[in-house]
Amino acid sequence: MLSGKSKIIIRKVHRYLGLFIGIQFLMWTVSGLYFSWTNIDEIHGDQFKNKEVKINAFANLISPTQLQPAVSIQSIELREIGGEPFYWINKTVLYNAKNGLLKNGITKQEALSIAKKYMAKEMVVNDVQLITEVDKKHEYREKLLPAYVISYEHQKKVKAYISANDGAFQTVRHRDWRWFDFLWMTHTMDYDGRDNINTFLLRAFSLLGLLTVLSGFLLWLTSSKTVRRIWNKNKNIKSND
Repeated sequence: MLSGKSKIIIRKVHRYLGLFIGIQFLMWTVSGLYFSWTNIDEIHGDQFKNKEVKINAFANLISPTQLQPAVSIQSIELREIGGEPFYWINKTVLYNAKNGLLKNGITKQEALSIAKKYMAKEMVVNDVQLITEVDKKHEYREKLLPAYVISYEHQKKVKAYISANDGAFQTVRHRDWRWFDFLWMTHTMDYDGRDNINTFLLRAFSLLGLLTVLSGFLLWLTSSKTVRRIWNKNKNIKSND
């Protein structure tokens, strides 16, 4: 068995490690509980979206080779904006698919029409803004900019984001998602961008957490009367031999 001095050292190591990482352990537990008790579809805001979006079919579209000005095509997608078809070329430029003319982004009214198509009918618009840049912690991070932010009259502060360049419906954000995002930040310990699960802090606290658990097991072994009794019994048997 370990000496009394060694036991004191182990006890102190366990105590101070627990004190140092206790708050982070609490945040891991709270965030884990929130993740496991929430519906991920509701976090994504599916309850605020139109579940029966109708995709219109278009005829008499011009060939992409007739676009003006002409462009070399690497990728092409068909977009519907205000009931009209458009080609989204190379993920950079938008052309009218009926007359082939270049379109420089969408208007505020077109963004509202797109949001009306994808959001639930009962959602009432409160405000519309155009954003051109966001920081790493913004709820619309790592998505196409500029974008229209459409706010709705709802207790959960619902917002829809529409790409201003190509008219794509991007995402929905609301209060529960923001709580999820905050707790995800505390879970990954990425206080800068929130989405990096390989941060130095996370790795360091994971190792410290493992050390805390192991020191707790060791502390139990060194202080358990049952373990001490078995240890002394085996020691006496060996000495008699």
